[in-house]
Amino acid sequence: MVVKIVTDSSADLPEKIIKEMDITVVPLYVRFGEQVYRDRVDISEDEFYQRLTRDSIHPSTIQPSPQDFSTVYKKLAKEADGIVSIHISNKLSGTWNSAMQAKGSINEFPIEVIDSKVLSSGLGLIVISAAKLAMGGTKFSEIVKYINSAITRVHLEGLLDTLKYLALGGRIGKAKHLVGSLLNIKPVLTLKDGEVMPAGQVRSRSKGIDRLFEFAKSGNNIQDLSIAYNTTPEEATALAERVGAAKIIDTNKIILARIGPMLGVHMGPGTIIVSYLEKP
Repeated sequence: MVVKIVTDSSADLPEKIIKEMDITVVPLYVRFGEQVYRDRVDISEDEFYQRLTRDSIHPSTIQPSPQDFSTVYKKLAKEADGIVSIHISNKLSGTWNSAMQAKGSINEFPIEVIDSKVLSSGLGLIVISAAKLAMGGTKFSEIVKYINSAITRVHLEGLLDTLKYLALGGRIGKAKHLVGSLLNIKPVLTLKDGEVMPAGQVRSRSKGIDRLFEFAKSGNNIQDLSIAYNTTPEEATALAERVGAAKIIDTNKIILARIGPMLGVHMGPGTIIVSYLEKP
């Protein structure tokens, strides 16, 4: 059975993995005033972060349209027996809803649209594990069952340099009360039931990295681990080496990913996210 895996650009998947694992990524949109760009298609990560810090206009994000998904689904349906479409938390974006509308417009073809309840590298790990099953010929129903299980086993913590961008983007959720109280304090956030929640706060960047390292150490029977960054690749690489040296997971199994424009709008520069997926 041929099953195609679809996700959105908030999964922050490295291009090499997308190609090797035959994953289809539907881009979200980033808007600077009247200019609208497809995430990572019309604007690169470097271009975006330069504009984010220099442009007087704060950008916003727009979910893909139902037509965007419908076009992708119809194309994949010609070469597949089923499609599994896995997306950013429905509480953070309307992407899942657009995918559901597209599914409803396509008759008599199995499409499963799944709310991952996470984002960035957490979503990426779920998508990668689903793609591995699809490449191995696993049945449609078994892939869906696995993904629903994996959602309960994925864990994520992110270190932000500031809450400024999350507040501007309106995605701050239950962490709203921290705004204004964090002057020189670095927020650590997580997701619970698909919503952004405070996980702690640290007084320096280095202590924040220590916090992410301890978070990685806290995992039980880790299957996969990813470290996503946006403007500080050297920190991500050093953290990956530290995690590997601690025997948490082999260094060569750690996925280094870059946080793209869509999430950069809300998280701002200097963000690092650690995600891990525990074994069943």
